[in-house]
Amino acid sequence: MTTQLVPDQPPRHLTTEHREELLGLFTRLIDMGLDFKLQDSVFQARRRPFELRDTLLVPLPEEGSPLEAVLDEFVRDVLPDCKNENSPFFLGFGDTGDDVAALCGGLLSLFTQQNLINQSFDSPSGTFVEIAVLRWLRELLGYRNSPVERTESIWDVGGCVTHGGTLSNTIAMMLAREHRAPGTMEHGITDPSKLSIVVPRGIGHYSVKSAMAWIGCGSRLLEVDTVDFRYDLRALERTLREEAGSVMAVVAYAGDSRTHTIENLRGVHDLVRSVDESIWLHADACWGLACAMTDKLGHKIDGIGGFDSVTVDPHKVMGIPYALSALLVRDPAHMRMVASYSDLIMQEDFAIGQTTPFIGSKAWMSLKLWMMVKAYGRSGLAAMVERRLDTTRRFTELVDASPRLVRLNDPDLTAVAFMYVPADVDLTAPDVDRINKVNQAIHDRMLAEGIWHLHQFSLPDKGTFRRGATLYPLRFMGQNLRIEEHHLTGVIDHVTALGRDCE
Repeated sequence: MTTQLVPDQPPRHLTTEHREELLGLFTRLIDMGLDFKLQDSVFQARRRPFELRDTLLVPLPEEGSPLEAVLDEFVRDVLPDCKNENSPFFLGFGDTGDDVAALCGGLLSLFTQQNLINQSFDSPSGTFVEIAVLRWLRELLGYRNSPVERTESIWDVGGCVTHGGTLSNTIAMMLAREHRAPGTMEHGITDPSKLSIVVPRGIGHYSVKSAMAWIGCGSRLLEVDTVDFRYDLRALERTLREEAGSVMAVVAYAGDSRTHTIENLRGVHDLVRSVDESIWLHADACWGLACAMTDKLGHKIDGIGGFDSVTVDPHKVMGIPYALSALLVRDPAHMRMVASYSDLIMQEDFAIGQTTPFIGSKAWMSLKLWMMVKAYGRSGLAAMVERRLDTTRRFTELVDASPRLVRLNDPDLTAVAFMYVPADVDLTAPDVDRINKVNQAIHDRMLAEGIWHLHQFSLPDKGTFRRGATLYPLRFMGQNLRIEEHHLTGVIDHVTALGRDCE
């Protein structure tokens, strides 16, 4: 059967004779993408889920359409409801995806189509670009790299690039499991009671609990109380001694997922090692990677180099388009504990597929980071982080100056959690339920409007209103480099106006 092309359709494949036509097509796509990224609005439209469902869930088409028509349909029916994190009104998260060098890397990775499962024929040079990226990240965090001339295989690298922090954390928990119960990869779990993990209460990331279930350890989390969003070290020591022999890992957050508070990493490391040297220490530094880029923050992650593994998310803190995470291990040999082998495609010295569980064919995600680091250098990365810190510092000043807003954290990085407090609430005996309801209503209104975006989540009260209560604050993030003074004052005014309406 011969496939018939639709009349007036651009060529289906890249061919030299259609180069100019293809260039025009891709130029239009880049133009479309730039218009989207540079628009001020977060959303062009805010349709309800069922309306989007009824528009987009259509039957499989019997016949093809001209590509121009498909693009027109995308612009009409899909793009308006796509959120634009590069909008200066999007102030609730960090993944702007706006870095030009990283975007160049992303485009070139699509065009070059390297598969990093294998080196010799699938990704001859791309493999070493990825290894270079892993070595840079290790250097930033204080891990030692083998000399280049002694880097003779993938087992000398000490990490892997993944699609996100959840996968990186899952691999870390696999390593902790194999470290505690060697041979589990081959023989399965025989005693899950010895495979629990310790996490800080109320601020841990969901990925660790999910990882435990995915790797067959159940969901036995030992939650330890916190002080100012960091481990209560006395409570941590008590838990470790009470649960002696059952803990396979302690997880610490160099920037938790709510307030981005940096843990006392040195204190946690020294305490855990003094109680049980065999416990795997894992640092989730998906946000805290920013600390490694500037001397102004480097002291905050003191001690991280002593952790057995660290997760970082460049797509969270470097403006890199989704997705790019990495798991790094202090001892590169540990990656052998979760290795995969196949004589089909990856039984060779530098085949990255051997050290990346759950991923087969592997896109060249690391090219985005390689290009960005090459374009910025250490000084440029430091300047980027410090500008974001300045933005966050200014927003903190505005919150503190507002009579109706109360700040809940002292920012270590770029996250500011705060709440609107109704005028008739007595702060000497605050009605926490009422404060929560008003702030949840504010957030609901913001989502429905689609003009401004702040994040919202649950957070344990460290004592601002009632210690131990569950709060639902709004969160600002100073990541977006398009933020100007009027955006900071504007969102404060908007929250305050919505708060008055919702009281």
